[in-house]
Amino acid sequence: MAELDSPQQASTGGPGAAAGGPDGAPWVGPDGAPVSEGSGSAACFPLATGAVPVHGGAARSDGVHAHVRHAAAQGTSFAHGLWEWAKSIGFAFLLFLAIRTFLIQAFKIPTGSMEDTLLIGDFLLVNKAVYGAQIPGTHYRLPAFEHVERQDVVVFEYPDPYEEYDTNPDYVKRVVAGPSDTVQMVEKRLYVNGGPLVEPYVRQSSGAAEVDYDPHFEWQRAYLAPGYDPAAYRPSRDTWGPLVVPPGKYFVLGDNRDNSADSRYWGFVDAELIKGKPLIVYFSKKSDELIPPLNDIRYQRIGSVIK
Repeated sequence: MAELDSPQQASTGGPGAAAGGPDGAPWVGPDGAPVSEGSGSAACFPLATGAVPVHGGAARSDGVHAHVRHAAAQGTSFAHGLWEWAKSIGFAFLLFLAIRTFLIQAFKIPTGSMEDTLLIGDFLLVNKAVYGAQIPGTHYRLPAFEHVERQDVVVFEYPDPYEEYDTNPDYVKRVVAGPSDTVQMVEKRLYVNGGPLVEPYVRQSSGAAEVDYDPHFEWQRAYLAPGYDPAAYRPSRDTWGPLVVPPGKYFVLGDNRDNSADSRYWGFVDAELIKGKPLIVYFSKKSDELIPPLNDIRYQRIGSVIK
């Protein structure tokens, strides 16, 4: 008991003691091994009662570092997976834009101007590459596979000569005359370059020809064929012309001739406005519902080729 009460022994360890901490705890060296007072160790310190040995603390520190490294690896793996997912989505979106801009685009028919070739509620796939898709933001086009031919059905941007707002600027009509052609209609019968055009696709009412003058046709006076007096020209829906189509322009009509707003009313279509050629009807429905009843789907039209 006297040794434990001696301040001097408590501070120096006492003679012959293998260890001499304040509470009798052994002295340890830097490597954690017990040492005696006379061991000559310059760096020894008491191991407090209940304290974790030095080597045990190092093990726990290694475990913490390993846990941190594992968590960091997990975070890196998650970030890598997120980046790969974002790249996949971005690539798919860019691919969609490229296909839609240069190859194929879907359109829906909202009016009956092309009946019976196309019906209200038909959904079309349009080939945009066939005439050379336009490069966005420029006046340049990719090389075309075909040229626009007479009687082709085409999708084009509405010319809007009257500067009227149109919420659906893409129209679909049939080309009946091209650059330098002379086109004329006499009592519903169409003539191109002096000869009648055979049109098995045309739908017309059985009533008499419309003969009333329509002021929307005033634009036609500037394109009358030589030998016709513009001052005496009185065009109507079913009798007009002959008109000479300028270079780089096309004259288009709806197949439903008595119910179509077309070149008769708003003029020629510039070649640069033509977007593509409809290929097939990939879906068709009678109703306006987003998901139509089964009996409203026109199954017989699905997959039909547009001519």
